[in-house]
Amino acid sequence: MNERLRARPMEILMVEDNPYDVRLTVEAFRDANVASNMHLAADGVEAVEFLRREGRHRDAPRPDLILLDLNLPKMNGMEVLAEIKADPETRRIPVVVLTSSGDDKDVMAAYGLHTNAYITKPADVDRFITIAKAVEDFWFSAVKLPPG
Repeated sequence: MNERLRARPMEILMVEDNPYDVRLTVEAFRDANVASNMHLAADGVEAVEFLRREGRHRDAPRPDLILLDLNLPKMNGMEVLAEIKADPETRRIPVVVLTSSGDDKDVMAAYGLHTNAYITKPADVDRFITIAKAVEDFWFSAVKLPPG
């Protein structure tokens, strides 16, 4: 693997209002030794502000990956996903829906809005660590970022 690419950790925006799920996800990425900076938005409005670099998020980095819950206060995850994919500045950021809803209607709606993956919580921790490691391996071996 190209060590030059590893010089910059993956910037991850996690949009989640449940502290337990935040902790579990952060621990899974840490246990998988994924080189990342995890940023948290506790509701949909904050996620959009982060992505638009508004308010206290003025200096926020552009995320390389978004982990998105669907059940959020202020603005639900489907609305956030629609905003992300409609904006030319953010539409190419991979979005992984990480939610407790396994309802086929939600799965189809999320893929209809162009989510990149849909994972139902609670995810098996060992399996999630494997997924986190696969995300990192993909990121550092296949993703080419535009300059700037």
